[in-house]
Amino acid sequence: MRIDVLTLFPDMFESPFSSSITKRAIEANILDIHLTNFRDFSFDKHKHVDDSPFGGGAGMVLKPEPLYRAMRAVLEQTKKYERNRRVLIMDPSGSIFSQKKAKELAAFDQLIFICGHYEGFDARIYSLADEAISIGDFVLTGGELPAMVITDAVSRMLPGVLGDSEYASTDSFYDGILGYPQYTRPRAFEGKEVPAILLSGDHKKIREWRHEQALRLTREKRPDLLQSARLTKEDRAYLASLEM
Repeated sequence: MRIDVLTLFPDMFESPFSSSITKRAIEANILDIHLTNFRDFSFDKHKHVDDSPFGGGAGMVLKPEPLYRAMRAVLEQTKKYERNRRVLIMDPSGSIFSQKKAKELAAFDQLIFICGHYEGFDARIYSLADEAISIGDFVLTGGELPAMVITDAVSRMLPGVLGDSEYASTDSFYDGILGYPQYTRPRAFEGKEVPAILLSGDHKKIREWRHEQALRLTREKRPDLLQSARLTKEDRAYLASLEM
């Protein structure tokens, strides 16, 4: 997968993209990340990318010309991806990012992130994107952090990134519910024992126990997720038994 980020602050991405899972994905040639500073596409000698809003108001608004020119340059360089790309604008008005969306985006060959700053975008910039996306109902200084979050979540879904196809499927939210509780050594710690089922060696029963615990945790902490989770008849029966 190729990821392009249009940003005024490419240096912000150096540390997050040079460590952990993302770094491994890049080194394995599974992920190819390119950063474009759209200030380089400004028309004037002072490299202005923003201006005061028509009609008055506080703050500055990103101008359309630099972003249009930057986007056209990226699209020209990446023509081979045009049949399977998605352009995302980081914006609080967008749909809320989720694990379901991460899996959906992982199916594209190219993602392009448009990261804003200041008081927002000139409204004509939105037509560059296929969709607006947000990571939550709060305001950040710019779109760089959301782009990093989405890149991290999507990269986990790419084949070969985690080294074991089961890892991603056991993450919280992968199937619409939270992850199950996990334990490691020591077997006993401050009077708290590891559940005996995990020491039984019966892998079928362990899988069943873990799934039930995931359902239990979801019911207790995020019951809203159960409204859209893919539940079997057995899942529903187990959840009903918890009500008794």
